[in-house]
Amino acid sequence: MGTALAGQKLQFRSSVPCRCTRARTVFTRAELTLKPLPYSEDALEPHISRDTLNVHWGKHHRTYVTNLNNQIKDKPMANKTLNELIVEAWNSGSPTPEFNNAGQVFNHDFYWESMCPNGGGEPTGELKAAIERDFGSFDEFKTQFKAAGATQFGSGWAWLVAEGGKLKVTKTPNAENPLTNPAQTPLLTMDVWEHAYYLDVQNRRPDYISTFVDKLINWDKVAERFAEAK
Repeated sequence: MGTALAGQKLQFRSSVPCRCTRARTVFTRAELTLKPLPYSEDALEPHISRDTLNVHWGKHHRTYVTNLNNQIKDKPMANKTLNELIVEAWNSGSPTPEFNNAGQVFNHDFYWESMCPNGGGEPTGELKAAIERDFGSFDEFKTQFKAAGATQFGSGWAWLVAEGGKLKVTKTPNAENPLTNPAQTPLLTMDVWEHAYYLDVQNRRPDYISTFVDKLINWDKVAERFAEAK
């Protein structure tokens, strides 16, 4: 798994040591906290409204954090990093409630940082060269990335990942993400759950996708992740 992922940790208010009793071992640590947005709630307007950010980050994302804290409290997995928790929960079998909430916490943290005010345009430097090498052109990358988001049935995510020294577009349903594939390192994600766009464009997912790709992608952040993944 790429270095950009291996170093990511949960955010904690304080560290609390494990308390052991005769009856059982109780694993305790301070709770996971909702990360602040990397910009103000109105910073992505007119492309994504303040109302959408308020509901999406302030309510949906916050609920995933709260649910995850409740689910892992006093369990051994409470001592895992977020990335470790996702992999362990995924490897336990079919997606568990812990996996679903942990996956959604990671996915949203990654999504917010994949956007920025005055984003969009084109990447530069080594990232642009790699995209042109592996997709044939930047326009072809955009076509494939938009198609991944538009054809994801129901809720899910579109991704640009590094795999085997090459870049590729993929998509995942629900809370799934590339952390479940050790060969992949995520570089960019786009949320295509309805709560990402419904307040702004109702059921017109393709409109939201085009806006995301053309106006919102933080290519500097994607380039940073690409450099760390090499």
